[in-house]
Amino acid sequence: MRRDPNPGHAVGISPPVANLSDGSPTVSRAFEKQRTHRDMANQGRRYLLVGAGSRASLYVDALIRRGSDSATLIAICDSNPVRAEYHLKRARAAGRTIQFVHPDDLERAISELKVDRVIVAAPDLMHAIFVERSLRAGADVVVEKPLTIDIEGVHRIAAAVAETQREVVVGFNYRYSPRNSAVKQLISSGAIGEVTSIHFEWMLDTVHGADYFRRWHREKINSGGLLVHKASHHFDLVNWWIADTPRSVFARGGLRFYGRENAQSRGLEVRPSRGTHDYPRFPFEMDLRDDDFERQLYLEAEAADGYIRDKDVFGSGITIEDTLSVLVDYSGGATMSYSLLAYSPWEGYRVAFNGTGGRLDLEVVERAESQLHEHSGSDATVESNVQSEKSVRDVGERLILQQHWGRARELMIEQAVGGHGGGDSALLSSLFDEKEPDPLGRQSDWVDGVRAAAVGIAGNRALDMQRAVLISELDLGVNLSRPSIGGRRHLP
Repeated sequence: MRRDPNPGHAVGISPPVANLSDGSPTVSRAFEKQRTHRDMANQGRRYLLVGAGSRASLYVDALIRRGSDSATLIAICDSNPVRAEYHLKRARAAGRTIQFVHPDDLERAISELKVDRVIVAAPDLMHAIFVERSLRAGADVVVEKPLTIDIEGVHRIAAAVAETQREVVVGFNYRYSPRNSAVKQLISSGAIGEVTSIHFEWMLDTVHGADYFRRWHREKINSGGLLVHKASHHFDLVNWWIADTPRSVFARGGLRFYGRENAQSRGLEVRPSRGTHDYPRFPFEMDLRDDDFERQLYLEAEAADGYIRDKDVFGSGITIEDTLSVLVDYSGGATMSYSLLAYSPWEGYRVAFNGTGGRLDLEVVERAESQLHEHSGSDATVESNVQSEKSVRDVGERLILQQHWGRARELMIEQAVGGHGGGDSALLSSLFDEKEPDPLGRQSDWVDGVRAAAVGIAGNRALDMQRAVLISELDLGVNLSRPSIGGRRHLP
């Protein structure tokens, strides 16, 4: 999801900035002293948000809409004060005063502002660092996926959880989408017996998929590549759907569509290094001036840290893959074949489960076609109704169950709106509102995050070594075979 200072100038790396544009003191210079302990006791959980990129909007909007008796956002932490100010300004318009915290002052802010939970929505390579720092400073953590991009990050988080006994929840919002919850219910009910194989195909289109090749994600050292950043969503779904643990991973793939070499081999003309420029306009470009949100959050914030949001997808410096095929064996005996494409003409996914009692198929079309010069800075995959009048592919979803010796039946799915198939709003409710019973166990903890990231980390190693990689080879130091217990504590 979009996180958004450039990791070259990532959250916590750029020099401290003393004041916001409106002259308000930063927490690093003057902490708020007015609240009494009685005021604190009368409020719900107090939140600090790390990372002021576009994904931060989801949490800022959700928290400023809620009353203080439920959850309160009290501070935003980022090394780019211009980007943070965008969210602070919107909060002030809603009558909320939220403080700015520089990353250098994170621990002090957690202590002096009496923060209960930190939300980590910084760039992926910083997740483990901010999770560890927050736990050791005395706060629980909600972290955007992926939990971390490498083995060192797993070790950092595991050690901090063991020492602090605090809670880490991973924001796997796709679990909360009604269609994905329906799959979990059916498999758990034994409708197709024991799952023996899974076939999973995910298509990112030339709107959403292309965007990973403009941003900091385009360098694997920052994001772990799409096998970690994006596919951890999908690997988590499978782990959760079949209640199993990955055992080995084999992967093949490469950069076959985006990047300078591919553009040259197809005879594409030389293009500007970024999309924000005067005409002529080229396909796949993103002009930050076209959208007020992107302009304010990124173009106007460039001077503060040098992060360029709109790089050419056919430029140099891309080190992630856009075409991936993965084979995963699970401890319980099932095998998954998985593919990810980042330049499909339509967006969505197909997943099929074969079992000892039948087959279950889910097909989802999130965007039926892409429009020229359409661009999305969002990772939220909101279903789009933009399509031709006589399209043979329509936005929608189908869930089909066929048991042995029986007819195929299409099952009704609860309709939902919003990002990630309605999963975003349900995840936010799970995090910030009163808890309701969740027999599906959708809230995921840090060990779920390790299970998902481990498939991508092993997949990256398999790409390099050109052989299957056992999860046990990664030396994660975490027992992944234990059952998940939601966001509650796990010890290594």
